[in-house]
Amino acid sequence: MFNIGMPELLVILTVALIVLGPKRLPEVARALGKAMAEFRKATAGISQELENAKAMLEEEARKASEPAPKSIAPAPGAEAREAAGAPSRSDPPPNAGNPPSA
Repeated sequence: MFNIGMPELLVILTVALIVLGPKRLPEVARALGKAMAEFRKATAGISQELENAKAMLEEEARKASEPAPKSIAPAPGAEAREAAGAPSRSDPPPNAGNPPSA
């Protein structure tokens, strides 16, 4: 994390023991451990929120870059013809397939 090796850690602990004393050192170490745990929980929550926001933005960008699907629109006025009872362009003529009567 901070790239602290064993010799540096021993120096830090020795100085802390001299400054704080043997009675108070465990209390301070315990409080420091709890504070670090709280800090990790908070940063994990923030990191998760940032990842969620990033995923949402990427999803929106992906959807925006995809071409829109082509849809077949009805011919203009087809709805009005159907409402009036007129045959639409897709309807076959009334006598289609029947031979003409003589």
